[in-house]
Amino acid sequence: MAGRMYLVTDTVVSNIQEGLRNTQIGLLHLFIQHTSAALTINENYDPDVREDMSNALDRIVPESFPWLHTDEGPDDSVSHTKTSIIGPSIQIPITGGRLNLGTWQGIYLAEFREAAHTRTVVATILP
Repeated sequence: MAGRMYLVTDTVVSNIQEGLRNTQIGLLHLFIQHTSAALTINENYDPDVREDMSNALDRIVPESFPWLHTDEGPDDSVSHTKTSIIGPSIQIPITGGRLNLGTWQGIYLAEFREAAHTRTVVATILP
């Protein structure tokens, strides 16, 4: 199984705290600058959700498919395809200086490569 789901809500919030505090009504736009990782929102309570998400994507987009683009390894095109399915960006409303996520919602970084990578997420707050 290539990749993992990382719950990053607390990291995101801690890095944009000043901007959140100054925004009563707005929108947070998050964009990941990579073609083999994605962002999504899902349940944040049960860690099994992360495993289920990874397992489902592995069934939908199997590494065993006869991929042509494998320049960086067998998980190369697999990673790009999963990223296209999940997407590189999400938007979250801001209300009263806080992210207006549902009770059980969290922000996930979906990493689709086996090898370790440094990932950059751009956060833009729109008033």
